[in-house]
Amino acid sequence: MALVNKGTSDPPRPMNCLVLSGGGMYGAYQAGAWKALADVFKPDLIVGASIGALNGWAIAGGCEPDELIDRWLNLAPASRYRWKLPKTIFGGVLDSEPLQNLVREIHLSFSPRIDYALVVTDLLTLRPRIVPGRDVTWRHLLATAAIVGIFDQVRLDGRLCSDGGLLSALPVWAAAELGATKVVAINLLPKAPGFIAKKVSGAARRISPFRAVVPPSVEVITVVPEALLGSPTEMLYWNRENAVKWVAQGESDALRLKHSIANCFERE
Repeated sequence: MALVNKGTSDPPRPMNCLVLSGGGMYGAYQAGAWKALADVFKPDLIVGASIGALNGWAIAGGCEPDELIDRWLNLAPASRYRWKLPKTIFGGVLDSEPLQNLVREIHLSFSPRIDYALVVTDLLTLRPRIVPGRDVTWRHLLATAAIVGIFDQVRLDGRLCSDGGLLSALPVWAAAELGATKVVAINLLPKAPGFIAKKVSGAARRISPFRAVVPPSVEVITVVPEALLGSPTEMLYWNRENAVKWVAQGESDALRLKHSIANCFERE
């Protein structure tokens, strides 16, 4: 299922991949980390789940690090989600209109210049689905960010789909399936953010037949905060002060690994 290295008799060259996890408003951390790494790491492929898929779509589309940070510092509509009563069991308790508007704008603003893929979760089978960039619509970006119970779930091609990070917050497994050999992963979730999220994701992962497997041949360097970046509420609602703090932390954490990452990708 690799996106590159097809149609040639030459040995496949290493495929470098940027993998971005889910994590809601913690996504500002990824923008800071990418600012630190963009000058030494040029991915052939970007794979994202949930908010990582939105950041990844922008990066794959040529969004410069400073522009991505600026977007994260100006997300006021994401601070005003209204509570609502779900109309069905697949509904959410927050009005997703601000999220829809954000997703539409990001999808219209960028188009991948390098290979890109996102992950959504098929709720009927509880299996993840990899969607390549050529097939991604704004509704795919909306679906991958549709946290179960929080936002309305999304139908794609007649299938009810959900948060791409539900079964595995960090989709390194998907990058491996697509042919990645070296991965820089920016993981926003060293653990589940709160009791409810832990129970929901834990139950889904126990029931699902899917298991995230990364072959030992895939080299992975992970940028990750030492602890959760904030509370579950802060993960859902944008706050400029938090965004500024998380951008700075992401940049700082990535800078500590920058030399190792540069050396890793110079070995090719």
